[in-house]
Amino acid sequence: MKKIPILLLLITLFIACTTTETKKASADSEGLINETIISAVVDAVKSSQPAADQALLGKGVKHAASLWRAEDGSASDFTEFVKTNYIADRTKRKVIFNKISSYFESIYGNFNEVSMDLKKILDEDAGEIDEVDRMFGNYSVGAHLQDDFYGNKIAFIVALNFPYYTLAEKEQLGPSWSREEWAMSRMGDIFVARVPADVNQVFDAALGDGEMYIAEYNIHMGHLRTDDGRQLFPDEMVLLSHWNLRDELKADYTDRQNGLEKQEMILKVMERIINQDIPKVVINNPEYEWAPYSNKVTKAGTTVVAEAEPDKRYQLILNIFKAHQAVDKYFPEMNTAILRKFSWEMEIAQPEVEELFDTYMKSPQLKSIASIIRERLGRDLKPFDVWYDGFKSRSSIPEELLTSKTSALYPGPDAFEAGMPAILVKLGWSPERAKYLAGKIVVDPARGSGHAAGAAMKGSLSHLRTRISEKGMDYKGYNIAVHEFGHNVEQTISLYDVDNYMMSGVPNTACTEAMAYVFQSRDLILLGMKDENPEKVKMETLDAAWDLMEIMGVGMIEMRVWKWLYENPGVTAAQFKKKMIETAVEVWNEYFAPVIGVKDSPLLAIYSHMVNTPLYLPNYSYGRIIHFQVEEYLQGKNLTAELDRIFKQGRLTPQQWMMGAVGSKISTQPLLNKLDEVLK
Repeated sequence: MKKIPILLLLITLFIACTTTETKKASADSEGLINETIISAVVDAVKSSQPAADQALLGKGVKHAASLWRAEDGSASDFTEFVKTNYIADRTKRKVIFNKISSYFESIYGNFNEVSMDLKKILDEDAGEIDEVDRMFGNYSVGAHLQDDFYGNKIAFIVALNFPYYTLAEKEQLGPSWSREEWAMSRMGDIFVARVPADVNQVFDAALGDGEMYIAEYNIHMGHLRTDDGRQLFPDEMVLLSHWNLRDELKADYTDRQNGLEKQEMILKVMERIINQDIPKVVINNPEYEWAPYSNKVTKAGTTVVAEAEPDKRYQLILNIFKAHQAVDKYFPEMNTAILRKFSWEMEIAQPEVEELFDTYMKSPQLKSIASIIRERLGRDLKPFDVWYDGFKSRSSIPEELLTSKTSALYPGPDAFEAGMPAILVKLGWSPERAKYLAGKIVVDPARGSGHAAGAAMKGSLSHLRTRISEKGMDYKGYNIAVHEFGHNVEQTISLYDVDNYMMSGVPNTACTEAMAYVFQSRDLILLGMKDENPEKVKMETLDAAWDLMEIMGVGMIEMRVWKWLYENPGVTAAQFKKKMIETAVEVWNEYFAPVIGVKDSPLLAIYSHMVNTPLYLPNYSYGRIIHFQVEEYLQGKNLTAELDRIFKQGRLTPQQWMMGAVGSKISTQPLLNKLDEVLK
């Protein structure tokens, strides 16, 4: 999982998500730099620098004025600052822009390196975590930089000469912009609102607490028992919630003898986690045996009284919500986390996202897919069949066989790192290009399920964190590692090969997730296992359509509960838990019950993203939509040449990036059209 494109992430941390969709002066600056002063300053600059672009000048002065506070100086100080620092000459403006870009690359890049060092023991399997590790890991090295840059007026030079453009403006003007104009507009995204450093620190700490909670939420599957005392899972199996639990459930479709019973036990474990009636002592602890159905806990054959986990899961989400609330008041218009997450980070408006999800999940074709799954399984569907994995070609291959191959190839992180050039060559890159790309990526043992941490300046390395046991990389870990490797390759190309640092990265996490899926979907090919299935295209289409329904449902739940939080900001963790479960059931009954045939399941509330990266989940849906469109486009084309071209576009808006990538905007219609075709 890659949370946010790296440059966007660093800008987010640097300015604490300080972006507004419609600029208005804050309460601190209203009356200090008013419209009369702004107009007079614009006229004065125009008089002294006749070559100044009138529209750009007006936008820059207004933007800088919106950030000016009493502590920055008087109105006359502002006037003098603008007259002295506005750059009308295009050649000089370009020189200054390139200088500032270089400085920001140094700042972001080095801060990113420090942050990864401080979080190393939290993110990697590098020993016991002590409280001091958490303190350093949650420390934001850039928390005060925003204040410093306003204090020394660098922020105002940027805001004045490279003003912020709203999403609507980027969509309207972007198609006619040059690459240089695009890069300058991205510099304008850096200084948009002012959030105090202490508020930033609280926000970072809340996110860090959620990440650590999830990173250590392991279930020792070999210690689970049926109510009659049987053990269904291997002794050494330890699964992280929710990712590994879900992936084990998927793998169990190939176990014809015990698979269904194991899946039903995993479902019960998930429900216990959601309801927070899971015994606290069985979380990340191999000392107890636990029967999920009866919820009884034993130790060495003796029943023990085990208290349920308190509502910590929901309290952590509330803590992040409250941290967002503290940031909200510094935004005149983008005054909720919802607005900032969608209109700024995703650069797709939330109502547009919700409408797309609602329309797709009501598509009648989904019932047809459910009928196919029901026939293939030979039974009525159950809630966990939202994760049905039987359309994937690997589902017919025993996981033990796949694991024997991956564990032999990759006994440890070093082996996977050494094997990366060969993987890239198999995908189609030349040996020289493969060596170049792989040489900028290192592999580390992950404490959690694994993720990709990108570099933020040329000369630095991206990190692939993957989970590998002493027995080597199992197939689940390999599948995840290939996905994360896709992120790392994108991170490398979109940093090293773009034409300007301010354009580095991709538009949003959905775009990078889509590119990681391109890698992940070829995992069997990379193992040298050719799929001879004549219905491959049909199966892939059915799989993509079914997966998209499931992940859209999760995103819909989270959007609804966050809207509710803003309507009910004073709730307790217990009240929030109740609402989360109610919303999960509501979404299930609205969209899934008519398809699956089972009502009232809270299952989709299990997603760990809700705790450690709130409001991230809709990116996965868009990632899958984009992935399908890209795969359709790639048919019959040179895969690696096209990926190089697409990645080199850099950080346009998502819709314009897609137009450049495949010639059309983001839409589920290509998938539905293909689905209609294969369902015939």
